[in-house]
Amino acid sequence: MTKPLLVLGSANADLVVEVGRRPAGGETVLGGDTVVLPGGKGANTAVAAARVGASVALVGAVGDDGYGALLRESLESSGVDTSLVKTSARPTGIAYITVTPDGENSIVVSPGANADVSSSDVDGLSFGGARILTCSLEVPLETVVHAIGVASAAGVRTVLNLSPVAGLPAETLRQLTVLIVNEHEAAQLAADWRGLLDLGPASAIVTLGSRGAAVVERTGVVEVPAVEVAEVVDTTGAGDAFAGAVSARLANGDDIVQAARYAVKVAALSVTKPGAQPSYPTAAEVGSPN
Repeated sequence: MTKPLLVLGSANADLVVEVGRRPAGGETVLGGDTVVLPGGKGANTAVAAARVGASVALVGAVGDDGYGALLRESLESSGVDTSLVKTSARPTGIAYITVTPDGENSIVVSPGANADVSSSDVDGLSFGGARILTCSLEVPLETVVHAIGVASAAGVRTVLNLSPVAGLPAETLRQLTVLIVNEHEAAQLAADWRGLLDLGPASAIVTLGSRGAAVVERTGVVEVPAVEVAEVVDTTGAGDAFAGAVSARLANGDDIVQAARYAVKVAALSVTKPGAQPSYPTAAEVGSPN
């Protein structure tokens, strides 16, 4: 039977290096030792959801290489169903990440196997039993568009983390239950937060980093304050942690504001540890969803 939460998206190996500052054009900066960690927006989202108790499967692709094995192990050890993760002839996707002392990061992604996630993979899915489909955009856009259309037609609620921003058909935007963007992405899409709904989604969430998030519905905007943490270590994957936690709570029956309040706590805890997936908290660490 299909898991209540399906996540369609990328799986990458994160190659992380700490630097005192980011290099300018043509400049070389020495950094620390490279650390290899499991990542990718889709895999991150699925792991974050599983860690807080969701029954979740990832639809994606990895290569037949060591990085692919690393990702499968991380997903499975977190409780994510990997039966829908195919093995591609292309190498596993890689994200090259630099992290500065303030915990901020810059990322270059080489998609690799993620480019092989196709519409035919979606057509092979059964949506019976699924409640939420969550997608992100490090896999081919046409695959995401197709998946949202098929899921919507099957009565499954759809969540899209529109990162990086890309042009979507108007019909796809109308099929969205929740659009998730950060404040910079929101500014690219609309003049104000309410304008995001004019694009078509039933609701939207704008993540605001250390300030929390804003839930945008037809009835108005609800701002969800951030949770303070003692020290920010690494912001890598915090947005994916938020998306995963929101999706988990929506699949569990929460309304969007309840889900966002919980996800803000999950994202805040994630920045207190290095890496993406290894930093995600468990349900016990987050505490009550109410």
